[in-house]
Amino acid sequence: MFDGLDALLLARIQFAFTVSFHFIFPAFSIGLASYLMVLEGLWLKTGKALYLALFRYWLKIFAVAFAMGVVSGIVMSYQFGTNWAVFSDKAGPVIGPLMAYEVLTAFFLEAGFLGVMLFGMEKVGRRIHFAATCMVALGTFISAFWILSVNSWMQTPTGFLIGENGQFLPGPSWWAIVFNPSFPYRLAHTVIAAYLTTALAVGGVGAWHLLRDRTNAHARKMFSMAMWMAALVAPVQIFAGDAHGLNTLEHQPAKVMAMEGHYESHPNGAPLILFGIPDSTEGRVRCALQIPKLSSLILKHDPDAPLAGLDTIPEEDRPPVGVVFWSFRVMVGIGFAMLGLGLWSLFARWRGRLYDWPLLHRAAIVMGPSGFVAVIAGWITTEVGRQPFTIYGLLRTSQSASPLDAPAVAASLLAFVVIYFAVFGMGVWYILHLMHKPPHPHEGDVKDDMDGPIRTAGITPGPTQNPGQAERLPDSDPTDGGPTARGVGKGDR
Repeated sequence: MFDGLDALLLARIQFAFTVSFHFIFPAFSIGLASYLMVLEGLWLKTGKALYLALFRYWLKIFAVAFAMGVVSGIVMSYQFGTNWAVFSDKAGPVIGPLMAYEVLTAFFLEAGFLGVMLFGMEKVGRRIHFAATCMVALGTFISAFWILSVNSWMQTPTGFLIGENGQFLPGPSWWAIVFNPSFPYRLAHTVIAAYLTTALAVGGVGAWHLLRDRTNAHARKMFSMAMWMAALVAPVQIFAGDAHGLNTLEHQPAKVMAMEGHYESHPNGAPLILFGIPDSTEGRVRCALQIPKLSSLILKHDPDAPLAGLDTIPEEDRPPVGVVFWSFRVMVGIGFAMLGLGLWSLFARWRGRLYDWPLLHRAAIVMGPSGFVAVIAGWITTEVGRQPFTIYGLLRTSQSASPLDAPAVAASLLAFVVIYFAVFGMGVWYILHLMHKPPHPHEGDVKDDMDGPIRTAGITPGPTQNPGQAERLPDSDPTDGGPTARGVGKGDR
């Protein structure tokens, strides 16, 4: 299966495989934690049981995704000491403290409040429980902050000194290391991507249940919230991605050349190659479909601005063009598809058909997993585009790997493939199983001993109710855009 592959390539494949599995779970949990915070906040503000039911529905899914993210992240980190021991030795004085800060701040914050968030609603006050939910959401963001700081430093290293043994040592200011030139752009781009990933997943689930029952108030609400997120945030992500691209052009020009497929320099304006077949042997993109001078307009804001090509980069320092070229197009294509879905949902709201347009719902279902594909494609663009370096321009990948034999790395890679598909495959199946079930009002029932008898959304039983029986709110109300307010088939505007 792995005949003809050397230990370095196998180690890279193993790291790519484990990171790809790991990345999809934090990308989901970062956005989902914030979504849960919003749902609980709306429940506390409005008293509507619908928000509490949605909170409890997605809380179960969050718990499974969070657990799989933690497990896959721990396994992945061990590779720094096995397959990449040389890299760890040379870069450890810089990246080690940053990853320790992630554990001491984000992981402890998440772990400390996660139990209260998952199991404490009936044991602590509502304000305390909401505070715990906010802390978990904040912890997921802080985790992304430190991990992206590490990765960004590897892309645009600053603030370091080189020791006598070739180690990278921290300079006089840690701020230069943490806030390296690409970090703010990478943080914004990745966190927004996580929010969009969650929004598309929530929207896909809502659309699925709307196709089965378009009067389901819970499905209507989650679909509406998700489409608002897609419509409002997708344009922001496009601008954030453009700013990130300009930053990459400044600090990692070879990566942008590979993304654009520019083998040759263009002194009078570079074309935007939409599609084609990169051929590194011939140094050109075959069968290229391109728009003249548009790449210069996007990257330099001048259609006649010159752009250098890979012919200005030594061949041994060029990234693999084919992989970067296509992964970049997958990411960008999905981003514009998200924008299109968001605009379509706005048109549906305007027409009053947000909840009874099956074609829109089917499109949302198809787009449901698109965020995960986009973040993986973006990660591939970033990491493969950095090659042949682990620390850009300073430490080559070939100089970072442990002195291992290929059979040993191949055996561990095969074990990872089998175990990951078995364990995490079952986890993903269980998440889909939870999503398949529609949310129902009883998920909002809470027994709060601190505030009195059993309540729903903080409403005490009225005189016509039996003692101890929770008040049942209707599935929707006039402010909800549900069937009570409007006839079946009507949408909110």
